[in-house]
Amino acid sequence: MTNACFCLIPNLKSRTHAKGNVAEQIRESDFIREKSELKMVNSRKVHRPFLPDKFFVTSGVATSSVSPLNAFDAALAKANIAQCNLVNVSSILPAHATMVENETIPAGTITFAVMARMDGDPGETIGAGVAWVWGNTPSGQRYGMVAEAHGYKDKEAIDKELKWKLQEMAKIRELNIESIQTRSEFLEVPKGKYGSAVVALVYCPWSHEA
Repeated sequence: MTNACFCLIPNLKSRTHAKGNVAEQIRESDFIREKSELKMVNSRKVHRPFLPDKFFVTSGVATSSVSPLNAFDAALAKANIAQCNLVNVSSILPAHATMVENETIPAGTITFAVMARMDGDPGETIGAGVAWVWGNTPSGQRYGMVAEAHGYKDKEAIDKELKWKLQEMAKIRELNIESIQTRSEFLEVPKGKYGSAVVALVYCPWSHEA
């Protein structure tokens, strides 16, 4: 009888040890999952202001008798973005971004934009424009692209250059693109004036409530 009892005791210890291992593995798995979820949340907090979900396109032309800079400032005012601290960025639209109506952005806001600008002297013809398009990669990834153009050109020449640029950008990225959208401005600068043409694709800043 003593021998039989002696044989059973190790089995009980083995089962207890196995249960302990399972519980420990579950706790470790929960810890890893919680850590991963926390990392994802923190990542979204860090990157959210830099991954915009809305944008609009605006433009303006203006003249000034003072300087080209004042003409540019007046063109920004026509586009309703003169109150922004503008930061020029290039050329990729986030996959989830949607186009909205022009928004009035609070004064002093750091505002990211893809901007085309052309300044001119009296008698010159100047033009500026941006174009944007959505596309898909062979693997199914979807995002958009933006191009800008400017120069001593009219609207037709600007639009043609914009489409050519986007087609080349799509080719490099192997994007199957949809229809290209454009917006352009041009101006024949009058005598005695400086002129400026501005077109911008503006990313809407995140609101404080977002």
